[in-house]
Amino acid sequence: MSTSPAPDALLGPADIRELAEVLGVRPTKQRGQNFVIDANTVRRIVRTADVRPDDVVVEVGPGLGSLTLALLEAADRVVAVEIDDVLAGALPATVAARMPTRADRFSLVHSDAMRVTELPGPPPTALVANLPYNVAVPVLLHMLETFPSIERTLVMVQAEVADRLAAPPGSKVYGVPSVKANWYAEVKRAGSIGRNVFWPAPNVDSGLVSLVRRAEPLKTTVSRLEVFAVVDAAFAQRRKTLRAALAGWAGSAAAAETALVAAGVSPQARGESIGVEDFVRIAENKVQERKNDEESGQL
Repeated sequence: MSTSPAPDALLGPADIRELAEVLGVRPTKQRGQNFVIDANTVRRIVRTADVRPDDVVVEVGPGLGSLTLALLEAADRVVAVEIDDVLAGALPATVAARMPTRADRFSLVHSDAMRVTELPGPPPTALVANLPYNVAVPVLLHMLETFPSIERTLVMVQAEVADRLAAPPGSKVYGVPSVKANWYAEVKRAGSIGRNVFWPAPNVDSGLVSLVRRAEPLKTTVSRLEVFAVVDAAFAQRRKTLRAALAGWAGSAAAAETALVAAGVSPQARGESIGVEDFVRIAENKVQERKNDEESGQL
């Protein structure tokens, strides 16, 4: 006997507005809330995310449940993280009403995603989310760092943010998000989403970004925080050469130059021209230089 959800289990525009009215929900700009009202779009997101029958999917910012229901159709289980009191309170009932045969495969965590450090049930294997535009990058990086079991990620973000995340070195929009996302994963643009599938319609276009976690983490003798400190310094003054931009981080422009040369990076280069592996080598050489200085000072 099939337990497949009914064809009308997903939420359409009328369902979304009715749910919002019943709950007294008005999407807020403060939380970057734009609800997807098109069933074809959420199914497309699930397909693009390559959600599999054995996946444990974590979703951030499920809202009224449009994407949640589509994920439940395809995954083994779904854990949704929602900060909004009203939305968090209503979502389990929506799932139970529209997909009763899958309701036991759904868990809700009522929390700020930036504060989540553990999730109920088996470790998540995928992250799929329509991320609030104003916190998209920090939430994405926090989830990738906190849950190393996440192998595949597909996030819908503002088109401009999607471009930044997926930008290669040398691109005009390559920057801190590009490098930090690439620390964890192979990143690429995975499509565009029009404004008319949202309520309310945002005044910007959206983009899909795919992140497939590196099979082997980047090999390094330094910590992620040490590498990210170099990245932050390099782009804080992105028009400056790395010799100048990293002077504060290294202690002086001369010390920055020493670390850069040892890493095989031109001191005259700019942050936007080098990749994550280069940032790793710069951090390693500075740390090694510091250790050498300490050892020589002890002799």
